[in-house]
Amino acid sequence: MPALFYDLPALLLVGSGASASVYWKKLTPYAGIAGGICGCFIYLGDGYRGLILLATFFFLGTAATAWNKDEKSRMPHREKDPEMRLPGQVLANGGVAAFCGLIMSLAPAHKALWELMMASSLAAATADTLSSELGILYGSRHYNILTWKLDHNGWNGVVSVEGFLLGLLGSGTIALVYALDNNTGIRWLIVILAGTLGNLADSYLGATLERKHWLGNDGVNLACSLTGALTALIFGLL
Repeated sequence: MPALFYDLPALLLVGSGASASVYWKKLTPYAGIAGGICGCFIYLGDGYRGLILLATFFFLGTAATAWNKDEKSRMPHREKDPEMRLPGQVLANGGVAAFCGLIMSLAPAHKALWELMMASSLAAATADTLSSELGILYGSRHYNILTWKLDHNGWNGVVSVEGFLLGLLGSGTIALVYALDNNTGIRWLIVILAGTLGNLADSYLGATLERKHWLGNDGVNLACSLTGALTALIFGLL
């Protein structure tokens, strides 16, 4: 049978997920299209596991963003998030994973390495989202990542121990999903490490370039997911 016959359920699943996100006002229509394209590329490279990785990131990120949203909106030093995610935000978080999926589908010779990079980019995006969205609520003390002095909760580049641990939990969850189809223990650890380093890179850039308005939030998030992928590339080649 034609390959499209086997891929059709997955493509319908991606389309349904993107449409539902638009319907429930989680994404703008254009963001839904961007998310659908990312999902298709990820599926082409890594099949259903790739879609599960993407769905895990989306579910955890959406839940963390919505958690106690009213309380977060009243915090004086926190930048207000748009009601619906925009295309730039979708690509900043999922674009690197989509690129990895596209490369896997076109040149599968090094598929295992690109799989590792894809999972690591999503681990970084997940860690960043959970640490920022939940750390602002549950962090007891908040520090500037450059000076390690107390700073305003919610400002760019401000971190907490609780937020870091929540981010670690997020990258660990992505690593666990990745490991379901890959029993190499060291690669599971690489995903966690890459996600954590991507999260720290996000905070560092937030405290430097973003505070100076030299780089926007989407650019910082893209750098976060890219750092995760590049960390996986380095350790994957060792």
